[in-house]
Amino acid sequence: MSRTTVDSKASGAKTAIIGDLRATFGELKCIASERLVRQGISMTQLHVMHLLQGHGEMPMSRLAEMLDVSLSNATGLVDRVEERGVVERVRVAEDRRMVMVRLTPLGRETLDEIEALREQLLRRVLDRLDEAKLVGMASAMADLRTAIATTLTDRDDPDTHEHTNPNQRGN
Repeated sequence: MSRTTVDSKASGAKTAIIGDLRATFGELKCIASERLVRQGISMTQLHVMHLLQGHGEMPMSRLAEMLDVSLSNATGLVDRVEERGVVERVRVAEDRRMVMVRLTPLGRETLDEIEALREQLLRRVLDRLDEAKLVGMASAMADLRTAIATTLTDRDDPDTHEHTNPNQRGN
């Protein structure tokens, strides 16, 4: 088999995998979204909660920056999640003009419940696969995580683009 045929098959497989991953993530996101709506939380509000969980309390301006929205949009988002009692605003004692946003204990509990629901859903999905497929997927996922880690490590080093098409550099 020629090198061109192998490259073409690999390219086709990559395209199929990318499409499958997008579709799979999209389907899981839709299912998660439906469950969140039942709990009265939007995906954007969940994103706010995850940012606060991962980064701790922060000024409203920093949250707006991390969400890539205006300060007024971030304020509106925080208003809605604050009404649910999952986040709170706290004025900084040293500078009363500064407002910090943080998760409440109810917010942490809500995120734990959502994570448990996600895991439960994924387990139900994986329960439909036989052992051989699960073992194969586990191996493929480990390889994928390694490839991601390597790519993230190499992305800032222009000398490590040996597997990248030179015409795609900078994309």
